[in-house]
Amino acid sequence: MTVQCLNDIRELEQVPLSERGLASSTYEALRRTAERTPDAPALSFFADATDFRNTHDWSYSELFTDITRAANAFHDLGITPGEVIAFILPNLPETHFTIWGGEAAGIVMAINPLLEAGQIASLLQAAKASVVVTLAPTPGSDLWPKLASQLDRLPEVRHIVWVGMEPYVGKAQGEALRSLAEKERELHKGTSIHDLRALMDAQPGTHLKSGRQIRPEERSSFFCTGGTTGLPKIATRTHGSEVFNAWAMTAHLAPRNNGQVIFCGLPLFHVNGQLVTGLMPWTLGDHVILGTPQGYRGEGVIARFGEMVEHFGINFFSAVPTVYAALLQTELSGRDLSSLRYALCGAAPMPVELFREFEQRTGVKILEGYGLTEGACVSSVNPPHGERHIGSIGIRIAYQDMRAVVLDDAGAYVRDAGADEIGVITISGPNLFDGYLDESHNRGIWIDINGQRWLNTGDLGRQDEQGYFWLTGRKKELIIRGGHNIDPKQIEEALQAHPAVAMAAAVGSPDAYSGEVPVAYVQLRQGQACTVEELQAFASHNISERAAVPKRIEILEALPLTAVGKIFKPALQQQEVARVVRQEVEHLGLSGISVEVVQDSRRGLVACIRGCSNRETLASRLGRYSFQVEWLPATASTSTP
Repeated sequence: MTVQCLNDIRELEQVPLSERGLASSTYEALRRTAERTPDAPALSFFADATDFRNTHDWSYSELFTDITRAANAFHDLGITPGEVIAFILPNLPETHFTIWGGEAAGIVMAINPLLEAGQIASLLQAAKASVVVTLAPTPGSDLWPKLASQLDRLPEVRHIVWVGMEPYVGKAQGEALRSLAEKERELHKGTSIHDLRALMDAQPGTHLKSGRQIRPEERSSFFCTGGTTGLPKIATRTHGSEVFNAWAMTAHLAPRNNGQVIFCGLPLFHVNGQLVTGLMPWTLGDHVILGTPQGYRGEGVIARFGEMVEHFGINFFSAVPTVYAALLQTELSGRDLSSLRYALCGAAPMPVELFREFEQRTGVKILEGYGLTEGACVSSVNPPHGERHIGSIGIRIAYQDMRAVVLDDAGAYVRDAGADEIGVITISGPNLFDGYLDESHNRGIWIDINGQRWLNTGDLGRQDEQGYFWLTGRKKELIIRGGHNIDPKQIEEALQAHPAVAMAAAVGSPDAYSGEVPVAYVQLRQGQACTVEELQAFASHNISERAAVPKRIEILEALPLTAVGKIFKPALQQQEVARVVRQEVEHLGLSGISVEVVQDSRRGLVACIRGCSNRETLASRLGRYSFQVEWLPATASTSTP
């Protein structure tokens, strides 16, 4: 049936979920498609955007065979259900083999390759990973050096598995990579190092050697959530939650033709990359185009995206607002984009002006949605065949309930929020995760509503009378000015409407009088010029709430981004704290002091001050702010900020 509104979702739910015939595991879901359409194209990968027509291709039969071989390879390394295979990889076909083959053998943990070496080691320790799959020694990549530097800290890691780039480069480059790998093996003779392809080639691709029959409630994956405050929490997820979420998303998009062409540019260590442009299309017989190891960040991917759409006949892609903003700065006119039907936007709210301009220039329908790692991936989305409300995150998916609720100060349920009343967004359904690996992280995340367990997402939002949800901010992102809550989104959307602005981010700056005052950081469109004074006047004119008008606007060459492409606000908040400390240092006429602001997992933002000889006076001044201060001894390298 066609989903156009919330009533259609309710009609879908008239059939019990148990009668939908969902696969019991991700492996079983992939097997079903391989049996149904063995010869259909499943995966195409290109390593270089300048040569995107040169692809490496897999049919569904070939893809499932390689996934099975990977599962058997991990089984022979001693992986059993409940044991953890971690991967630190860019976007490669082997990354998919590791994910889905790994889930068939044990539990797969995705790790952000951009993390520092110490953070990677801490996560591997926390998850008790037995096997780590990473990129083989490759010029220009620091993945192996980072992991190698931490091996002494990782006694529980029994095996290292390398993924080499040899199949995707020229003969001379391949020989050089093999030579480099041999040298590194000699340097790490005491480490058990394997080549993934060699392991897979020795395995059957027709069956699981373990004979494992996977149940829906068994754990499938670990994901590190957030990562913006100290060490990320590790979310534990199940086969059933992932399979259900892929099915529910397809039901939401129905009717649609199978065999569509889907572009994957988001990183495969992220749930969106894995599910929306991986598992979901592969349960439908779609053709996934995996674009470069770096995805959208790959050189030339954004610039040549229009050409790729023409060549592959791409029907759908998923991205974050920063990708859409970047695409608008490329030359899309003159390209045949007629194959593109929809584009999904998630991970961060999309500015209204960016939404309108992208649709106007490309004719592509954007489906804004919402989801989180703890809910498998997608919890709500605008219906493609119904009304798409700009700025809304859409209606909930089938069989997953979603509400805005009012909580008391202790976080307990008081009542459902009324229509258009702001509350905390909560979800309940078969897509929910098992909880965080560290039990201490589970305190306060569950809400009891009439005996049913609901997840407190931490997001603030409202539901209108038509059932559409609207995010109004996140508790931790709210700017609190003298007890007045300010939603940064209203500042960002106002600035985003300026013709010279590509992206904007608003954060709270520590203030001795008000607690926080709003400030904004802006990245201009390529080739555009604008002054801070012009932006300040524009903000004053377009932001109706006086308290929300930024006290200061700064223009940056580029806003800091996470690996997924979200604006990384903690970096801006750290910059604001450092700025305040420096102002106080200058006010007191002190010298020889350096400051570094760090994000501590327990204390929040901490200003680490080194070399202060007049600590008592400076401490008195800094005591007027909410951030923590740590005093460090002077070193020879200290300098005046």
